[in-house]
Amino acid sequence: MSRFLFSSLKNRSAETLNLLKRSGQSKRFHSSSYLRSARRTTIPTVTEPIPTSHSWRSYIIPTALLGGIGGALIFLHYNDERRAIPKGQGKDCQRCTNEGPIIGGPFSLIDTEGRLVTERNLRGNWVLLYFGYTSSPDIGPAEVQKMANAIDVLESKKNLKVLPVCVTIDPQRDNPSQLRAYLKEFDARIVGLTGPVAAIRQMAQQYRIFFRKVEEEGDDYLVESSHNMYLMNPNMEIVRCFGVEYNAEELSEAIVKELKKTGT
Repeated sequence: MSRFLFSSLKNRSAETLNLLKRSGQSKRFHSSSYLRSARRTTIPTVTEPIPTSHSWRSYIIPTALLGGIGGALIFLHYNDERRAIPKGQGKDCQRCTNEGPIIGGPFSLIDTEGRLVTERNLRGNWVLLYFGYTSSPDIGPAEVQKMANAIDVLESKKNLKVLPVCVTIDPQRDNPSQLRAYLKEFDARIVGLTGPVAAIRQMAQQYRIFFRKVEEEGDDYLVESSHNMYLMNPNMEIVRCFGVEYNAEELSEAIVKELKKTGT
């Protein structure tokens, strides 16, 4: 009888062990709470298998990193949009208002006489600012002529003085003497500014002026660019910008309205 009971118990123990192996209980994970309780009692507790610390970290850490990177990119994109679009302007250059400029900045260039000119030298004047170049075949000369005509109307008919300034976006070819000869054909009152390529690019970036070389054949090329004119107040803050759709009369009238708003 005892031999039969021993054999029966042995078979049941083997079956139980096989059942536990098949169910995966041999791979169970003991939590810290179980380990603490094990010190107080000798009765072991079988817990359900859960992912190890390595497995959940492999999901949480990449997710946190991706979330942080995504948030940083959204923040930078938002701030870049705020820098690129003047308040009240949006996509329409005509709608730029005097709510406060968010473009522009300091610059250091050279005038047509070879003298250093910074934004501080222009303070105290209403300024009409244009970015162009002397080799422009069509739009450039038309815009400079429009600027000259508008300034003439403002001075002769409205008794208002606005300083016209033309900054070249082609400093490789537009040295001071070249720029001086070019602007003199339109109006000697126009201040021409040129300088090192890096300085021109920096100023163009600050004023959100787009330009690039096109149709290059050696030293011969054209420059594609935006053709906006900026009206700036005596504090060198942008009050309004004008596109190519304005003619000289419309430009001068719009400038008069802006100056009247400030009591000038």
